[in-house]
Amino acid sequence: MNITGVLLKLASQSGFAAFFLTEGGWKNLIMIAIAFVLLYLGIVKKFEPLLLCGIAFGCLLSNLSYFIGMGENAMYHPELWTEFLDAASPYYHSYGHILSNAGLLDFFYIGVKAGIYPSLIFLGVGAMTDFGPLLANPKSLLLGAAAQLGVFIAFFGAVLLGFTGPEAASIGIIGGADGPTAIFLTTKLAPHLLGPIAIAAYSYMALIPLIQPPIMKAMTTEKMRQVKMVQAREVTKTEKILFPVVVATFVILLLPSTAPLIGCLMLGNLFRECGVTDRLSDTAQNALMNIVTIFLATSVGATMVAQNFLSWDTIKIIFLGLVAFGISTAGGLLGGIVMYKTSGGRINPLIGSAGVSAVPMAARVSQDVGRKYNKNNYLLMHAMGPNVAGVIGSAVAAGFLLAVFGG
Repeated sequence: MNITGVLLKLASQSGFAAFFLTEGGWKNLIMIAIAFVLLYLGIVKKFEPLLLCGIAFGCLLSNLSYFIGMGENAMYHPELWTEFLDAASPYYHSYGHILSNAGLLDFFYIGVKAGIYPSLIFLGVGAMTDFGPLLANPKSLLLGAAAQLGVFIAFFGAVLLGFTGPEAASIGIIGGADGPTAIFLTTKLAPHLLGPIAIAAYSYMALIPLIQPPIMKAMTTEKMRQVKMVQAREVTKTEKILFPVVVATFVILLLPSTAPLIGCLMLGNLFRECGVTDRLSDTAQNALMNIVTIFLATSVGATMVAQNFLSWDTIKIIFLGLVAFGISTAGGLLGGIVMYKTSGGRINPLIGSAGVSAVPMAARVSQDVGRKYNKNNYLLMHAMGPNVAGVIGSAVAAGFLLAVFGG
């Protein structure tokens, strides 16, 4: 037995050797390094750790396993999804071929591709969210709408940079600061961009405490930031029960493509408010939310295969996502300033920045900035109105873009 020959064969067939002997293998090595950085940001810096840790590890698994099975990815096969969806492919109706060649992350990805995971996340968000502040001040809906400005500005910017309409729509939705919505829309319109768009969306959501305060201070005066708002009226239980039913009915009839997101969001909220489904509400908020988060994060991370992720388009997406997020924050603040002036100075415009969809982090940032200028100022509940309006607004914006570009 030639021990030296066996050892050389094992060394040449190992993943370590493949990084340097296989064409493009160095790209996978870079993606593994990026996965380590994302793990650091999630664990040490606590940037959206519940999602970022899973996304980072999914990216790690996908790129580690790229060379297993004679150069094919053993855990995630993007080409299988192309075959599955392409009627011209010889494997279009051959489910046996597709399933027999699928890896673990391919099966996880079914929930992403079918829009199941984002919708179930919205079910949990609805169960966790109190829409009372929005009902107490319905004008908050206007701030949530104003904060979608970045979505459409970034869309036109992406078109100018050479992206197609569906790709630009998927990039623009980053401005809504809603990760599940961004994933939902991207899997429908531009699944090949899912990795960079998901990373951009969740990264900027995590960086809200750093991104928003400078914009808030630049657009408002110290006098505006000191405004103390009066306590909102108490919302009745009947109003809270009727709200999800009415919103689901109206919005879904207006934009049927919003049904998965809006429907699940309002169903979760109905579980919370009706008083007879406490067990379902608890499950949606905790067990189901945690399980879906694991599957969503790892399968999204798996799309970050080096051959798809490392491109100039990724850099453009990261840049456009930041622009979209900044403009959305500015749009919400502009709405807040208008309300400040029309109310005779009774509304603090800082709550407008919470019109982006990141619940409840954006509302907390409004509270924190307001307290720096008036220690007796408690803006959190007032900011929650625009914040939950932003959740609805981002879903409506995604539904509109899907209706236009979804074919």
